[in-house]
Amino acid sequence: MWQRSVYVGLLALALGYLCLLGPELPHSALRHLSASLLGTLRRARSLEDRMVTAWQAAIVRPARPWARVAVGVNTCVDVVLSGVKLLEALGLEPGDGRNHAVLNSRQDLKEAFAHFMGKGAAAERFFSDAESFHHIARTASEHPGAQLYVGGNAALIGQKLATNPELKVLLCGPVGPKLHDLLNDNVVVPPESMQERDEFHLILEYQAGEEWGQVRAPNANRFIFSHDLSNGALNMLEVFVSSLDEFQPDLVVLSGLHMMEGQSKEMRQRRLMEAVASISDIPTDIPIHLELASMTDQDFMSNIMHQVFPLVNSIGLNEQELLFLTQSASGPHASLDSWSGVPDVGVVSDILFWILKEHGKTSERASDLTRIHFHTLAYHILVTVDGHWGNQVAAVAAGARAAGTQACATETIDTDKVFLKAPLEFVTSQIEAPSKISLNPDEPVVHWHREGISFHFTPVLVCKDPVRTVGLGDAISAEGLLYSELYPQ
Repeated sequence: MWQRSVYVGLLALALGYLCLLGPELPHSALRHLSASLLGTLRRARSLEDRMVTAWQAAIVRPARPWARVAVGVNTCVDVVLSGVKLLEALGLEPGDGRNHAVLNSRQDLKEAFAHFMGKGAAAERFFSDAESFHHIARTASEHPGAQLYVGGNAALIGQKLATNPELKVLLCGPVGPKLHDLLNDNVVVPPESMQERDEFHLILEYQAGEEWGQVRAPNANRFIFSHDLSNGALNMLEVFVSSLDEFQPDLVVLSGLHMMEGQSKEMRQRRLMEAVASISDIPTDIPIHLELASMTDQDFMSNIMHQVFPLVNSIGLNEQELLFLTQSASGPHASLDSWSGVPDVGVVSDILFWILKEHGKTSERASDLTRIHFHTLAYHILVTVDGHWGNQVAAVAAGARAAGTQACATETIDTDKVFLKAPLEFVTSQIEAPSKISLNPDEPVVHWHREGISFHFTPVLVCKDPVRTVGLGDAISAEGLLYSELYPQ
């Protein structure tokens, strides 16, 4: 870093020397030398510095910002600690990894953690044994390295939005005394949402390169599990919808549908039908954003896609949820078993395009879905149906900036603490005749168009030593929404 600073300083001195002491040089020569030196100065700045500068210029507030946002319905207290240290405290030995849709024992927990740690992938699972879970939760919360935070997608999104003092935020979900203490004062919780006991979720984090037995994490991430019955039954959904009449929001953010996977198949389907009825009761002039999360049941995911997607205006999801979604509905690239390294931009954009083409708003289809905010570690893409959303350059840049600051726990992006992981060149599709894009760090938001659908791509500056990975997706979606503008129809 210091070598680049010295180099830049010497170039600047050389340029000043030429301008001051070289009046006998022809003007054309001076102009040529000045332009050449200025270009060298600009290139001497790191890619990360140039991207941050470009983002700052691109991130502008929308002409019609939101004033009141209602968020629900999954809330909890997150107990965050090292996954390896918790498993060691529980006396569990390293072993082979194996995926489990539901965790029924400590052995299942050990195997599932090892499976996802080896992939460096985020995942969330339900722990079915209440007694065993409460023992694990007690061990986790009493561990010297444990920290307690606001948890649950809804609460995390509400907490992030509430950092904007001009924005009024309603949060509805199961809120116990500890969670209530942790919430921002700008968050309004209806009395019907309060309950005597908190719901706890255990967040097992691991760092890039961390090892447990034969397992080595390729990057930092987390494994989440809980025995959460209130959120699992979406107990607060009806309370949330009924509270909207009094609060009068101009945006609704909904999350927590994935929590129902802990229910029986019959209960899950019945509750989903009730959820669809409740969401349908929200006035159609209030836009709805749906935040997805890790799921394992393909039939349930398919039901959400067909029954809930048409009722919402926007969705947010990551690479695991996107791949699972296309697998559940036999969409494009459904035969892909898992991502290898950074998800291919062309594959991702093919799936995003398919979602909006098959389930988004058209003149022939009764659907409100017009926007998808996709986020993965290395880059983000905002996809919109033309004519419905504005300020998306700012929105996607703001989401990427939020990822860099939150992961490193800094107020602004410190370019010494982040690095560029996104590809410098990529194609926009792996199915249709693609365009080849070369990334320019001075214009890091790239736009392309496909059959009435716009794509806005930007890289993420990835934190080298992340302080906290949980809640990044929620912070990204919240920030992207904050800078988005829905055009009146």
